[in-house]
Amino acid sequence: MSFHDSMRVLVFHTVAKHLSFTRAAEELELTQPAVTFQIRQLEEHFNTRLFERQHNRISMTDAGRLFYLHASRILDLYQETEKRLNEVTGLSRGMIRLGATTTPGGYLLPGILCGYRDAYPGVKVRLSLHNTRTVVQKVRDTTVDIGMIEGPVSMPDLEVLPCVEDELVVILPLGHPLVDEESIPLERLLAYPFVSREEGSGTRAVIMAFLEQAGLQLGQLQTVLEVDTAEAAKSAVEHGIGFSLISRLAVRKEDRLGALTIRPIREGALTRTINLLLDAKRIRSKVTDELVQHIQTACHMMLQAPDSEIHAPIPPG
Repeated sequence: MSFHDSMRVLVFHTVAKHLSFTRAAEELELTQPAVTFQIRQLEEHFNTRLFERQHNRISMTDAGRLFYLHASRILDLYQETEKRLNEVTGLSRGMIRLGATTTPGGYLLPGILCGYRDAYPGVKVRLSLHNTRTVVQKVRDTTVDIGMIEGPVSMPDLEVLPCVEDELVVILPLGHPLVDEESIPLERLLAYPFVSREEGSGTRAVIMAFLEQAGLQLGQLQTVLEVDTAEAAKSAVEHGIGFSLISRLAVRKEDRLGALTIRPIREGALTRTINLLLDAKRIRSKVTDELVQHIQTACHMMLQAPDSEIHAPIPPG
């Protein structure tokens, strides 16, 4: 099979996976006309239509569905071959797509990836940030190789690897009426404006579960603003819009600078586990396994010294 044939199989499989030429072009970093051209070449080669196009939507024909099954097997075999050859040659190079939620992606992974880059200079990592719901979907549809999220997920097609425990804390603007409290009772928080994370956020899901255990509902909090990142939540609190509940990882700098008041919840530590997500059915490359091991080791080091920054590289092998 020539390079052009391999490329056409990959393009077809990506279009079929998303049922979208646009999303396939984005994932493969090609122009949409280039994707359309590759599909047209395949259809001309087999003298049949692989996709039906109606009202700006596409679906696979019977021939397309048959070709998709074989294309999946071809790509799996290629991945297995690449993995085995890398194991034989000991090469550590390639591209890894890493999708993470904003807390581990913004405050945990940068230091870890710095160490990984030093240990494996031949590997390029592409990190993208999303909410939990999107990261889970990207792992399932193989748009990313590794996911990293806060909180639990239970799906039979996903492998979940716990990494580190994270605590959510109350952050208050300077001068807030509750700053003199050493720990904040949940009931007292109900009386003040609240800056919430958006629906689909792992942080929001953990807060909802914690409130329900205490006999409260998220709707009882006086939500005045919803934001989609921890940085936006911190900025809103600094400007006095309200209090928020946020990862302790995300406020280490503000804690050192005294820019925000940070307090635990009196009813007990509000914790969640930061997990790695992998497609349980997918064959993983050597470099992917190496990065997973590197992240787990770095997180273990953080547990031993929670206030330290993780930058030290971990030697290969």
